[in-house]
Amino acid sequence: MSNVYTIAVLVGSLRKESINRKVALALAELAPANLKLVIVEIGDLPLYNEDIDGASPPAAYSTFRQQVSSSDAVLFVTPEYNRSVPAPMKNAIDVGSRPYGKSAWSGKPGAVISASPGAIGGFGANHHLRQSLVFLDVPCMQQPEAYLSGAGSAFDEAGNLSESLKPFLQKFINAYGLWVEQHKKA
Repeated sequence: MSNVYTIAVLVGSLRKESINRKVALALAELAPANLKLVIVEIGDLPLYNEDIDGASPPAAYSTFRQQVSSSDAVLFVTPEYNRSVPAPMKNAIDVGSRPYGKSAWSGKPGAVISASPGAIGGFGANHHLRQSLVFLDVPCMQQPEAYLSGAGSAFDEAGNLSESLKPFLQKFINAYGLWVEQHKKA
């Protein structure tokens, strides 16, 4: 692996002590040498509204689109809300997909990891998000699938990743490094 790829990481939870943000940070530490993970913040994006997305879109829209466009690939780290993705994640997807024909997502190798304190690890959100990625032309890594159940106990009080989860996350991020290498459009 000779190139270093910048990965735009979107975290679906806005909570300060978000489990998913902790997962994203752990993945950044475990990332192979060919990946540089950068969290792209989504919490300040106004709700997508075509009426305000004209000749002078909100600065937050423009900044977000530029951050995604300039990345080589995208990684989505999401909790599950009501068997789907949280509203801020869906809003970020919509903002990045506009204006029509100029999607920031198109062709960027992607992956989804979901984490939840619940028993099914965000399975519904993970697969619902993948449906949007098909339309957005994001080739999404299929294996290993990543649904972290019981994720509330994945970190100690100091925020350190559980040693029992580390091998799985290492396998996931290593596979993603290979996926990006294989699918990155020149």
